[in-house]
Amino acid sequence: MKILVIGIFLLLFNSCSKDNDDSTLIANPSGNSINKIMALGASRVAGDRPEYESFRYELWKDLTENNWTFDYTGTQLDEASYPLVNNLSFDTDHEGRGGWTSGEILNVITNSLNLTGPPDIVLFSTPGGNDALQNLPYNQVLLNIKAIVVALQNANPEVTIIIEQGAPARSDAMTPELTNYFNQLKQDVLTIATESSTTSSQIIAIDMFTGFTDSLFADEVHYNEAGANFIASRYYTVLVNILEE
Repeated sequence: MKILVIGIFLLLFNSCSKDNDDSTLIANPSGNSINKIMALGASRVAGDRPEYESFRYELWKDLTENNWTFDYTGTQLDEASYPLVNNLSFDTDHEGRGGWTSGEILNVITNSLNLTGPPDIVLFSTPGGNDALQNLPYNQVLLNIKAIVVALQNANPEVTIIIEQGAPARSDAMTPELTNYFNQLKQDVLTIATESSTTSSQIIAIDMFTGFTDSLFADEVHYNEAGANFIASRYYTVLVNILEE
């Protein structure tokens, strides 16, 4: 069992480069478009084509094909190649870094927001997932997630944050410890969403685990194209009710 957990850890943390400071931040200010959307998280946000997919492209396709006006923001750029949609090139901005924990995201989020400007909407992907693989203290993870939410609200008191009740790892990789962790985090994400929402800033918990099957994984933890589309579709269902026309 311990060997399996170590294997998952190595896969996740070696899947793409991991930076331990903010040296990779790019001054990439977002435009004046309505619906500035920041995808925030780790490797499930960053993606690593052709090894595994991020949900960002599939969501961008859904929004573009349905004629929504929006702008992805972030200090990170996706250098993979993606097909055009409606003769438009994929917007590669995002705020995902492979292997990062909630604490590492918290350490740079304010600097990131200063560089990009505050988003209108944040897609907070699988918070605490990498913390589980590092066996970091659970209570500290919750404090980090709450502090990230506060930092986003400080940057934009009217921000809408869609926070995932994340899809777990592939079933053969889910140890009893990881299963308990993800099950507990599902409940605590709901609590954080309720307690952190304000009259001007809505925090929405989104279920990414129900119906997510092993066929949607490219490896033990990352999405294949079908998995990315599954996650994107869940986001799209929520976004169509909050995006500005």
